[in-house]
Amino acid sequence: MDIFERVHNRPGNIGKHQKEAHGYFTFPKLEGEIGAHMMFRGKERLVWSLNNYIGLANHPEVRKADADAAAEYGMAYPMGARMMSGQSKFHEQLEEELAEFVGKEKSYLLNYGYQGMISMIDSLVDRKDVIVYDSEAHACIIDGMRLHIGKRFVFPHNNMENLGKQLEHATKVVEKTGGGILVITEGVFGMAGDLGNLKSITDFKKDFNFRLLVDDAHGFGTMGKTGAGTGEHFGVQDKVDLYFGTFAKSMAGIGAFVAGDEHIIDYLAYNMRSQIFAKSLPMPMVIGALKRLEILRNDPSIRENLWSVVRALQKGLKENGFNLGVTESPVTPVFLEGKLNEATSLTIDLREKYNIFCSIVIYPVVPKGVIMLRIIPTAAHNLKDVEYTISSFKAIKEKLDSGYYNQEGSTTFID
Repeated sequence: MDIFERVHNRPGNIGKHQKEAHGYFTFPKLEGEIGAHMMFRGKERLVWSLNNYIGLANHPEVRKADADAAAEYGMAYPMGARMMSGQSKFHEQLEEELAEFVGKEKSYLLNYGYQGMISMIDSLVDRKDVIVYDSEAHACIIDGMRLHIGKRFVFPHNNMENLGKQLEHATKVVEKTGGGILVITEGVFGMAGDLGNLKSITDFKKDFNFRLLVDDAHGFGTMGKTGAGTGEHFGVQDKVDLYFGTFAKSMAGIGAFVAGDEHIIDYLAYNMRSQIFAKSLPMPMVIGALKRLEILRNDPSIRENLWSVVRALQKGLKENGFNLGVTESPVTPVFLEGKLNEATSLTIDLREKYNIFCSIVIYPVVPKGVIMLRIIPTAAHNLKDVEYTISSFKAIKEKLDSGYYNQEGSTTFID
């Protein structure tokens, strides 16, 4: 069969909804200044779908740092990959400050979190090694493991008893191969908002020999006393061997980093193909990240603002009968029962009648059978936004319980 004919006939789990969803549920265009209120399809909406956790996207100092760096250096500088000709004192400064902030000896910048994680896994393990990972690990972790030609064992999400069993299996394998064990989990799971059980995982180090890699994309900047992440939150950051954070969430930018002991970070710098063969992060992104990190370190009020919004929103939704699962982070999932058409009708009603924009999430982003609205509170929101949202969700709950969204023509989709 012709490859193009095959993909045309099998568009994928999300792609099969393309005709109805494109431009509205998928690839929507949010316009205007990044913030709690933006334009969608010509109307102002209250937006709960941006990972701008601590509100830095339009912080005046951040905007100025970005603009000044772009004016001075342009977007091309430095030209080339880091190893060849793309190094600068600002790249080194950012790495030093990030390492200090998350309590590690050294860190290394990554152009993108997704490609960085894939390349990190690829460079760390070989055919003799075993990977043990959480069943709800992010797609970048899953894709990284696809490059691994050795064995891998999965434990059900946050199931510590099963993790112990998988570590036993992995230990038997590496005793024969002479390899090692890499355990991979997340600090904050980005869909359900619950935390990886880092305390219990690190406790297993008493009985098993393994290294721990934590993807803390949603925890960096939001969790812990200083915002240094979920390892800080649990008091086990020193037992996390490799700490991964991204700039795409709390830092409202592009790029990522990995931090750990100096010798392993040096190894990654010389062996991660995604960085060796890719252009260095442009200077405005690096200098902009330095400013973002400075604000994150020195202004705790922004994190306090975030958590005041988080607590108020989650409390109000729960009190009005919505199932938020077991989230312990700003990520606020609203789990819906019923069929997809009912959930889409509800989402359209939220956007068109109540002018609230939040994302609907289905498989394969979440497990099969799960339908959820994903709400992301940020420091850019305020309690007035929360109050309006709770009132609106209370109204849609009454419609949901009455079966309104199952009725034909319950909502009108505006082309």
